[in-house]
Parts: sequence; structure tokens; C-alpha cells
Amino acid sequence: MKAIDERPVGIADNPRPGRFKKHHMEDFAGRSYTTICAILLIVIILSIVYFVASKGLATFFKDGVSFSEFLFGSKWDPDGNHGEPQFGVMPFIFGSFATSILAAVIASPLSICASLFMTEIVPGWGKKLLQPVIELLAGIPSVVYGFVGLTVIVPALRDMFPGQGIGIAAGSIVLSVMILPTITSIGTDALSSLPRGLKESSYALGATRWQTIYRVILPTVLPSILTGVVLGMARAFGEALAVQMVIGNAPHIPRSLFESASTLTSVITLDMGNTVMGTAHSNALWSMALALMFMTFIFVVIVRLLERRNRI
Repeated sequence: MKAIDERPVGIADNPRPGRFKKHHMEDFAGRSYTTICAILLIVIILSIVYFVASKGLATFFKDGVSFSEFLFGSKWDPDGNHGEPQFGVMPFIFGSFATSILAAVIASPLSICASLFMTEIVPGWGKKLLQPVIELLAGIPSVVYGFVGLTVIVPALRDMFPGQGIGIAAGSIVLSVMILPTITSIGTDALSSLPRGLKESSYALGATRWQTIYRVILPTVLPSILTGVVLGMARAFGEALAVQMVIGNAPHIPRSLFESASTLTSVITLDMGNTVMGTAHSNALWSMALALMFMTFIFVVIVRLLERRNRI
């Protein structure tokens, strides 16, 4: 009989001794590449924040404009064409919030109904029919939305209501169509991820389909739907070109939905190319960009809070 080799099997007995070393190098390279990309992303974000903040704060520390006058003032005349320069941006803040909130009010019911249609009503052919339409809406450029709003929505509002048709209402309708895919996609994902036993338990207790949707499904996915609404509002708040084409760009607080107004983004888009870097007018536009970035941070915080509530 042959003697049995009772030596412990070591690395030297491995038929492929370089395999472990190769896997270790691949793991190290993957971690290094991911870390470098993450650090680079953080540096880019901090650089953008620093650059915008340094330009925007010059309005208060260099040009001597008071923060209260800038934030709560209602007159915008940075070049001083009618006397002393005025840097009040309250009309633009009002226009931004008015169009964003009204767009969310219009788009949210439509998005929720579309999500329910694709997941609960007719999840078969309904999703195959409606999903490509939603994706198509998400891919249309904003200038196309603005042009359609200018040629279709504005004349329709002019015929139905007093005024020229341009204003908060036209901008809100255009924005509602633009943010519809965002809210619908998030709502559809939330409804699709619900456990099947949740609905089956409701049916087992004798609830109808509509009672299950109204009393069980919607309350369960409400935090996710609110997350989609907030993200849609953030998208609408930062939109410039489409709103600029239909809102009228008037630097005052409108007295009705069918009166010309303006937003922070539309003013920045219109005036940035007509100013000289370093002037009070240019610094005021950077201050408005800083306000937009601050509002974006607030939207992100709200989304994080809603996501935490959803996990709880």
C-alpha cells in the first residue's frame, strides 16, 4: 500500500498560486477607482458651491445691498434707470414658488392616477401602453415644451380668460407636463414594490379593489409619492427656458394667474448675457443663483426626511 501524505495543504500546494493575488489586486483597483471618483465628485460639488457663494455674497459684502432689501424688496432696477439701483427679488421668488406649487398641484393627481392605472387597474397592457408615453415626455427638450406652450396654451388661455394668455397659469401648465414623468415614475416604482400579501390581506377581509387602493395602498406609498412630488417641484423650480417663453418676464408680483410675471431662473437667463462680470447687476444675478441653490438643498433635505419616514 502507498503511504498517505498527511502534510497540511498550504499555499504552495495550490495549483494556481497567483489566483489569490490577482483577485486581491482587482479588488484594490476597484476600491481605489471608486474612492477617487467619489472624492472627485465631492470636490466638484464643493467647488461649485464655493464659486456661486463667493459671487453671490459679493452683493451684500462688496456692493452694500442689505439682505432684507434683496430678499423682500419688490422693485428690480439694478442699472438705476429710474433713480437709485433697486435689487428686490421678491417678485421673482414669488413667481418661482407660484409656478412650482401650482404645477405640482396640477401634475400630482394625474401622475397618481397614471401610476395606479399601470400597476393596479390594468397592469398588463396598461403599462405597455402608458410607460412609453411617460418616457417620451421625459425625453422632450424644454425648448419644445416652451414652444408648444407659446403656440397652444397661451392662445387657449387668451381665448378663455381675460388677458394676453401669458403668466403664472401658462407657466404652471407647461411645468406640470414637464414634471409629470418624474412623479409618475416614482409613484409607479413605489406601487410595484408593495408586497403582494398586503393587497391579498385586504381582499381577504372583504374590501373591494377601490377600497383597497384608497384605504391600504395609497396610505402605504404616500411618503414615496410625496418624495416624487418634491422632486417634481425641484425640477419645476429650476426650469428656465420653457417658463421664460410663456410667463411674460415682468418684474412685479402678479395680481392674477393670467398676468405677466417672472421667475428667478428666467431673470438669470435673460440678464446674464447683458451684464459685465463684477458689476452690481452681475453680482445680484449670482445672488439669485445662490438662492436657487439654497432652495435645491432644502428640497434635498425634504426628500431625505420623506425617505427616512418611508423606511420607518
